[in-house]
Amino acid sequence: MRALVLAGGEGSRLRPITHTSAKQLIPIAGAPIVYHALEAIAEAGIREVGVVVGHTGDEVRDAIGDGARWGLEVTYIEQDAPRGLAHAVLAAADFVRGQPFLMYLGDNVILEGVARFVRGFEAARPDAQIFVARVPEPERFGVVEVRGDTAVRVVEKPTAFVSDLALVGVYLFDDSIVEACAALQPSGRGELEITEAIQSLIDAGRTVRVEMLDGWWKDTGKPDDLLEANRMMLSRLCPRLDGTVDAATTLEGAVAIGDGAQVRDSHLVGPVVIGAGCVIEDSTVGPDVSMEPGCRIVGSTVTDAVLMQGCEVTGVAGLTASILGRGVVVRHGAGATHRLVVGDQSLIEVD
Repeated sequence: MRALVLAGGEGSRLRPITHTSAKQLIPIAGAPIVYHALEAIAEAGIREVGVVVGHTGDEVRDAIGDGARWGLEVTYIEQDAPRGLAHAVLAAADFVRGQPFLMYLGDNVILEGVARFVRGFEAARPDAQIFVARVPEPERFGVVEVRGDTAVRVVEKPTAFVSDLALVGVYLFDDSIVEACAALQPSGRGELEITEAIQSLIDAGRTVRVEMLDGWWKDTGKPDDLLEANRMMLSRLCPRLDGTVDAATTLEGAVAIGDGAQVRDSHLVGPVVIGAGCVIEDSTVGPDVSMEPGCRIVGSTVTDAVLMQGCEVTGVAGLTASILGRGVVVRHGAGATHRLVVGDQSLIEVD
């Protein structure tokens, strides 16, 4: 079995962050979102992975490399434009033909991983297998009508209620899905829909098996989704101390401090990930904070936040529920609580 990771989407709902960074590379719990997908694939015993890339392909290649850090062999596949999940399958047709494959959307986070999902497919050997989860807003998702453990109807973003079982962004297919995708016409939103390809398998009498997701899952399409994903992945954090912490600092809960980071006269409330080379001084950080390398926090309180590489927060009394792009500087808070979603290289001065 091979895996196909989709890392070519635009991420329009995450702008301004995605104006300058691939959405699959936004960090949660100290690592790019797509790294969590690759770890899950490796844990499931899959070794050959195709990564579908688009206009941010160079950035994705630089971040993932050859896959050796996860014990994977990575092949990069170009998609000329993000024209739907089924279009991505067609772009990868030569890679996936001849064997079953796991398709994993690179901006999805699944707390339990995919090993159980893969084992279920290998035992049952259906033509396709889909992961589903109950959601409160099914109109936002592709949804599935189920009989027993078999899908009988799949609808993309229904306007009338069909089911509250939403497709999770992980699928297993044999290569019959390639022909199903090739027969599609663009939908009303101009895309080749994987839901329509799955429905065509059902209509042709093929078996589409459904498996319920046991744990937590998030499609990180919006800033609030990213923050929730960050909180959930941080909940599994293992404490680590590779930097230096002075005697005036207190640590509470799970705190991971990267190589060369310095923490002085501060209070860290886990779960918190402090990247390599960060400096924290006279501040309270956490819970639920993830900081990439090279950040600097001075005289501030930061909670429930994702700080990308090289951010600086100085004198801000309350920064919360925020996502800061690379190199963002936020200065001079005067007691208020601030919530920010800020793109790279911005300077914010708050009164």
